[in-house]
Amino acid sequence: MASSSCGRKDPIVIASLVPFLLLLLLVSSSAAASASAKKKQVPFRAGDERDAYRRIMARMARMEKDCNKTIQSPDGDIIHCVPLHRQPAFDHPKLRGQKPEEEPVEGPRFVNGDAAAGEEEEEEGVLFRQAWSDGGERCPEGTVPVRRTTARDVLRASSPRRFGMKPRASNVRRDSTSSGHEVSPELYGDSNPRFFTYWTTDAYQETGCYNLHCSGFVQTNNRIAIGAAISPTSVYNGRQFDISLLIWKDPHRGNWWLQLGSGPLVGYWPSFLFTHLGGHANMVQFGGEVVNSRPSGTHTPTQMGSGHFPREGFNRAAYFRNVQVVDGDNSLVPAAALRLVADHPGCYDIRGGYNRAWGNYFYYGGPGRNVHCP
Repeated sequence: MASSSCGRKDPIVIASLVPFLLLLLLVSSSAAASASAKKKQVPFRAGDERDAYRRIMARMARMEKDCNKTIQSPDGDIIHCVPLHRQPAFDHPKLRGQKPEEEPVEGPRFVNGDAAAGEEEEEEGVLFRQAWSDGGERCPEGTVPVRRTTARDVLRASSPRRFGMKPRASNVRRDSTSSGHEVSPELYGDSNPRFFTYWTTDAYQETGCYNLHCSGFVQTNNRIAIGAAISPTSVYNGRQFDISLLIWKDPHRGNWWLQLGSGPLVGYWPSFLFTHLGGHANMVQFGGEVVNSRPSGTHTPTQMGSGHFPREGFNRAAYFRNVQVVDGDNSLVPAAALRLVADHPGCYDIRGGYNRAWGNYFYYGGPGRNVHCP
């Protein structure tokens, strides 16, 4: 692992482990690649595709210019430590020229003994480890870590205009935020499990993005790199690692905050991004998902969770535990009346339960294509 200082140039104005997935839904390049893009022919024919590619590369060049430290991760990632007010979120017209909002003084209240559980989580260290910082590296105060997007990353996408976006869908809720763990060779170029965020206001049609790939999520934490690899990870029939995540709405300013369990805040989605989530969410989903395009007419062999069915239980199957929600009184309470759903149980299944140590929990996942999932 290595780090270096980014030479600060003249200021510029911004122009423009357990696999885990949590969604809140509402019902109703490197510098060389950036610089060379102007000299070499961009490999896209349509003008809007070329423009999208160049905007992405220009944004990364700007991140590199603005950063005051660069960290080389042992897994190949490059992390730029960018001043808070120069991160991609502040390209948004409603945020341009501003700074991140102060963290809320008071977060959700733990009830029914959950405060003790929260303290236990904090003792164990809710700030999970990532490859880029595993050797003690971190970004300075007043900056946030931004994973560098390379030209190769963009070229893997189906279209530069949709780089960093999920495929369009017609059966999902309109406004949503999500966070957790994912494996995406198309987005990241490898099969490492990575910490992610996502948001959309139109069911993945034209708005929103993963991580910091567009103007949306405002990061405030200098120790977590969104989009960076998580390390270490759970081992089948071996040691298990948890990630504790909490998404909640600040009752005073209306922003949706992402928090590491009872520990530090990661950042927030500004309230103005959403229409229906402007008031509250009336559906919360926990679980896993895969992309199944069926290009050969058969189900994808992509695994979910550990790749093993939930019936195998602890140490073998992926799980969620202490499943809770924040209610209208800003209190963290056990999720009631959970509905367990598996779209294709022969491919991926789910089994739930309750005990005093784990509260509401469920095991989930599976191998994908198999004799029961053709």
